[in-house]
Amino acid sequence: MKAKAIYVNLPVKDIKATRQFWTNLGVKINEQFSNDQAVALVLNDGAIYAMLISTEYFSTFTNRKIADSSTTQVILAIEVESMEKVDTIVMSAIANGASRFKDPVNMGWMYYDSFADIDGHQWEVLYIDNSKIPA
Repeated sequence: MKAKAIYVNLPVKDIKATRQFWTNLGVKINEQFSNDQAVALVLNDGAIYAMLISTEYFSTFTNRKIADSSTTQVILAIEVESMEKVDTIVMSAIANGASRFKDPVNMGWMYYDSFADIDGHQWEVLYIDNSKIPA
């Protein structure tokens, strides 16, 4: 199987606050798919998107209980172009209301840092230097 694109769907408590948080991080929002029930983030145009959906509306897509911010069901990892970009994104997220859930890790060939967004979703931001990956 080869996926053409990935759409991650996550429940959120407050659409307005969520929109502001991700806008402050510099993430592009696709207005065509955003409204008062959802915010469509463009993480890599043509390939990776995140739909942040109000909890009420999100519940119409599943027959299971929706995890709250006290649990971890998934950690979302995004790769960026440099170690400096990792630090910039994580520091910006924390400055805008996110919290750190794990200390940064530098493995020499991979560097990553983490934050939990304002709804408790856990994100890792990482940089990989392919030339330094151990054999």
